[in-house]
Amino acid sequence: MTDLRSALRGISGILVTPFDRDDAIAPKLQAPIVDRAIDAGVHILVANGNTGEFYSLTMNEAEQMVHASAEHINGRIPLIAGVGRSVADACALAKASKAAGANALMVHQPPDPFVSPRGLVDYVRRVSDASDGLPLMLYLRNDAIGTQAIVDLCEIDGVAGVKWATPNPLKLSQAIAATDPAIIWVGGLAEVWAPPLYAVGARGFTSGLINVWPQRSVAIHAALDAGNYPLAGELIDGMKSFEDIRAQELGGANVTGVKAALQALGHDCGRTRPPSAWPLTQSQQTMLDGFLKEQNIPSFNA
Repeated sequence: MTDLRSALRGISGILVTPFDRDDAIAPKLQAPIVDRAIDAGVHILVANGNTGEFYSLTMNEAEQMVHASAEHINGRIPLIAGVGRSVADACALAKASKAAGANALMVHQPPDPFVSPRGLVDYVRRVSDASDGLPLMLYLRNDAIGTQAIVDLCEIDGVAGVKWATPNPLKLSQAIAATDPAIIWVGGLAEVWAPPLYAVGARGFTSGLINVWPQRSVAIHAALDAGNYPLAGELIDGMKSFEDIRAQELGGANVTGVKAALQALGHDCGRTRPPSAWPLTQSQQTMLDGFLKEQNIPSFNA
């Protein structure tokens, strides 16, 4: 748990799920991405996160991907496995992830239109019961549930921390103040939002950039951990256009930008699945080409 807690204060790299030309998962294509991220110094990797197109995967595919990610990582750094959808699916995937060798679970916040705060607490408690002792990270994308519900969630057995994925530092500050100081609060909105979330107490951040340019993510983390906000800002400015592409189309170009960049760098991981956007529009592709050329990001064949 000590090593996991330390890693969670670092970069949580959200791995893509590669697909082949027939739209079937192609787990072996993930291995070079894992190696590159670990070699760069990424602290922890996440299978079945949103950059991994979790909601486009079948349960069988999600199980295959957590097993593949565990095999690729081979114990070099911790692995977190995303679980979610129906409570039965989440519990089944929690057990499968434990069997695969995951070190912790990331519980996706249910997108059900009729989620209640107390129902969410019951949901996470069920996952905790099925986790067989694995620590839980809550993935909070909607803070409208209120501070008291967040407190109740953080008091569930096994909850080690929260990936805070809402652009609301004030509510994050309130949640940190109201909960156990042992809870780890991770910036869940990638590099661009890391500085303001750090400023109120978050540590570490999630990243999809690690699939493409892990060295820059590691440099940003080092600057923030050293309290060097001006340097962190400069480093973020150099990758912000990539995040701008991913934020387009209501966020529907998020994984599209990552997979298009991987293609351009010589490591084709296939297209994204609907309802994600594919391919990039011409203007988006022009932005991506400019970003890759300006930053001279090394290809996978280098």
